[in-house]
Amino acid sequence: MAAPEAGRRDTPAGHDLPGTAPSAPGRPPATPVETVPFDRPRRVAFRLVRGPVPLVTEEFTLSERDGATTLGYAGELCTDFAAAGRWWAGQVAPPWEAAVRASFAGVKAEAERRAGQGSH
Repeated sequence: MAAPEAGRRDTPAGHDLPGTAPSAPGRPPATPVETVPFDRPRRVAFRLVRGPVPLVTEEFTLSERDGATTLGYAGELCTDFAAAGRWWAGQVAPPWEAAVRASFAGVKAEAERRAGQGSH
């Protein structure tokens, strides 16, 4: 979170980046809109402003303790329409959580690779 990716907009700490329109692989296009508050270098969060469900939040955090950095994740998905909403959440949440786990595994592998390069 300390350096933006190439081609991405750098947003000052404490400012939201409105108008982000995410897309999910294998899903039909939608027009959700999220705010993206940054608290660099500790936190980036996503909050659904407009979309197919009443509430979606995600937060990625970095914390340091005893020289080790931990990447944390918390997310919440709230649906409506009773049983239909619960069914839909059951369809979309597991693949999303799997994508987050896979992403974290990649981040961990790269961090460990870089840490190993620095110890030689």
